[in-house]
Amino acid sequence: MKHEPRFKPNEWALVLGASSGFGGASAVELARHGMNIFGVHLDRQATMPAVQQVMKEIRHYGREAVFYNMNAADAIKRNETLDDIQERFGVGSSNTIKVLLHSLAFGTLKPLIGRKLDESLTQAQMEMTIDVMANSLVYWVQGLVGRGLIKRGGRIFGLTSSGGHSVLPNYGAVSAAKAAMESHIRQLAMELGPHGITANALMAGVTDTPALRKIPGASGMLQIARWKNPGSRLTTPEDVARALVLLCEEGASWISGNVIGVDGAEDVVSYVGQKGSE
Repeated sequence: MKHEPRFKPNEWALVLGASSGFGGASAVELARHGMNIFGVHLDRQATMPAVQQVMKEIRHYGREAVFYNMNAADAIKRNETLDDIQERFGVGSSNTIKVLLHSLAFGTLKPLIGRKLDESLTQAQMEMTIDVMANSLVYWVQGLVGRGLIKRGGRIFGLTSSGGHSVLPNYGAVSAAKAAMESHIRQLAMELGPHGITANALMAGVTDTPALRKIPGASGMLQIARWKNPGSRLTTPEDVARALVLLCEEGASWISGNVIGVDGAEDVVSYVGQKGSE
């Protein structure tokens, strides 16, 4: 099914974590509405077919797909990638990064306080998790703004979850990273507001992604989410992707600094008993 392009031919999205899950679905949905995609991902040979499929779908919609297989939290690689984007755009180009999506899910799942000292989360693991899943957003934004690659009308999105304000076993470092992500989004919204650039966090409901499957007790989380969600189903990456596209509309230019739930009201439901009962 063809769609009239919502985006201009010179508009690009930079998606961090573009190979699967929310990042992959958002890259495809943005392309479906006319946006070109720069994708950053970290994949070995076994998972490269998924990357190739995302690129194939982007190109199916007639959009460009330029992907970088790299560690998005590596400062040297980050600057090399941003320099390459700037070079591709060229001097005096009208091309712009319309959207930056941070969808990196890589962290340590261990208790803060283990049964033994060597079973507890280490300082290095805590710092790595928060750096990858939160602080790296700031560094990518700094690089884009400093090079003039993102301009008035730009949209910045970070992925968060209910873990930013609730707790799960072994989730302490990731929960801290989600809370930090939300804080960074608020600060970026304030500092970039005068430049006409918005920043929002999208809080997805429980979604069956490769990242979620790594969390201990994931199958129970999926079951509970289906049970308590008013829509009687899980959130999908496509749900989040469609919401992101809506927030790129000109009419959403005054929505900034928020944590926006994309979960069918799942997070506000606390009672998980039999539906319809008193």
